[in-house]
Amino acid sequence: MKKTIVIMLACLMAVSGMNAQGRYSGEGVPESKYSKRFGSHDVPIYFGFRIGPAFAFVNSDDPMLNGGSMKTGLSFGGVVGLQLTNTAPVFFETGLTFVQKGGRGYVSMTDEQGNPTRAKFTFNLGYLELPLVIKYSYDMDDHMSFQPFIGGYLALGVGGKIRNFKDRQAYGSFSNDDHSFRRFDGGLRFGCGFSYDLAYIELGYDFGLANIGRDDFDTTHNGCLFLNLGVNF
Repeated sequence: MKKTIVIMLACLMAVSGMNAQGRYSGEGVPESKYSKRFGSHDVPIYFGFRIGPAFAFVNSDDPMLNGGSMKTGLSFGGVVGLQLTNTAPVFFETGLTFVQKGGRGYVSMTDEQGNPTRAKFTFNLGYLELPLVIKYSYDMDDHMSFQPFIGGYLALGVGGKIRNFKDRQAYGSFSNDDHSFRRFDGGLRFGCGFSYDLAYIELGYDFGLANIGRDDFDTTHNGCLFLNLGVNF
């Protein structure tokens, strides 16, 4: 799978480079001040591909779901951005991303002899995410720009496993078990990106606001730091 993703990214970069040669030639296409990076339109629209690691954890009042130790996953997907006004470099960006979240930790228990012990557990949470952010592109020169962003995200859980290493049991992360997760998630997203022509890198954070635990009296929230590489074309 990783080899496939690398090949896809290389193909996208090659295609975007060929498209850039045609788009930026200026033949009969009106260009705005920001068209060099975001497409040759009066109101630029851009498309992008993103891939990178996600460093996730879960904070919960339920000790069986409190995976406060970070777990590394993968994030990849596509985005589309629209300039909100042709007089300022302010963009609205959305898209669809698959991201692996989750966490790992320990819960205090007693063994059959009544002695205190700790049980290790991990869980994987696979989500389809819809980002909804506003970006401001601060130009350093004709090629480079910083792009701070703020907004939110909506997510739907599509798969994953919870593993209890003490009992050697595994079950679905979004099953109907009391110590499992609700599928819906949503929260805040903020961070900053950097672009050089078509190349793009960003660092951001997802702050979960939805209670993803099934117990209404215990709150459970996702947290995720992500680092994405990609291209805009």
